Amino acid sequence: MLPYWLFFLTPALVALGSAPLMAMRADGTRPLRVDGTWLLVIASLTIVIGLRYNVGGDWGNYFRYLFGARSLTFWDLGGMEDPGYWALNLLSTQLGLGIAGVNTFGALLFSIGLVLFCRSLPRPWLALACAMPYLVTVVAMGYTRQAIAVGLVMIGLVMLGRQRFVLFALWVLAGALFHRSAVLMIPIAGLTVSKNRFLSLSLVAGAAALGYFTLLADSAENLVNTYVDQKVASDGAFIRLAMNAVPAALFLFYHKRFALSPAEKKLWLVFSFMAITMFIAFFPTNLSTALDRMALYIIPLQLVVFAHLPDAIGVFGRRNQAIVALILLYYATTLFVWLNFANHSTYWVPYQMGIG
Repeated sequence: MLPYWLFFLTPALVALGSAPLMAMRADGTRPLRVDGTWLLVIASLTIVIGLRYNVGGDWGNYFRYLFGARSLTFWDLGGMEDPGYWALNLLSTQLGLGIAGVNTFGALLFSIGLVLFCRSLPRPWLALACAMPYLVTVVAMGYTRQAIAVGLVMIGLVMLGRQRFVLFALWVLAGALFHRSAVLMIPIAGLTVSKNRFLSLSLVAGAAALGYFTLLADSAENLVNTYVDQKVASDGAFIRLAMNAVPAALFLFYHKRFALSPAEKKLWLVFSFMAITMFIAFFPTNLSTALDRMALYIIPLQLVVFAHLPDAIGVFGRRNQAIVALILLYYATTLFVWLNFANHSTYWVPYQMGIG
């Protein structure tokens, strides 16, 4: 378990000693500056996630892609589900890199998305620390395909906060190449439109239609059967949905104090209402698995809320270390409980690295 604590404590300690970033762009968003330190963070995350060995509940399941890619060419990918992930397997197979190559390429895409998202926030190190217990440890090291999709969607969300609707749709569609469920995020853009409403809604609708017919139409029935009709319960779904609902409630209560651009504030209000709706829907429905998987795309809300919360409820612009420490304690408790009491944590412990 020690490696997981090191992964968490490293950014946590930096977060405790860091002041918030005060630089703002003219539109009220923060500049995306990825310097040498953050390039090192991307490299470190890529290595830690990508070179894991026999870690994650679905570790064995992903070998079917690797073995299946041996008989494919890049021309075969167009008619396949999740062609992006198949392409990674085909590339890794041709380079002789095996599953480590697939995981490393995927980890790089996820890590770039996570770092760019964290850098768009006032306390990037705190956001990174909050991401480590679940988004990195469980999702990135367990749900490889959807983790890549989440990473690319996070880049899209940064673009959406800057009202770059086309770029948002393109990044989401790129994520859908790895896990087609990402397409379901595109309509969110329609709820955040504030200018050029007709053009923006038309572009969003076009992107959603394109994504559905190219990525979802042939497999929609299979998705419904997997996540809805079979009524398979997802262990821990209640806790994970609650983890999104808590920051959602905090944001709804304190959102006027958050230093966000109008577009960003509207975006995270939409996410907050979604998080609470999904949490409430857990009780009267049999959709725990579907809700659990869609909740992965809501996790960025946690990073946004807790990266802003010290300044929202403390003294704006100060270190507010006591509030930061309480947030880190919350996520440390989350990591401790998950590692020691989660039903499937044995698939993650011990952490191992290897190439093969």
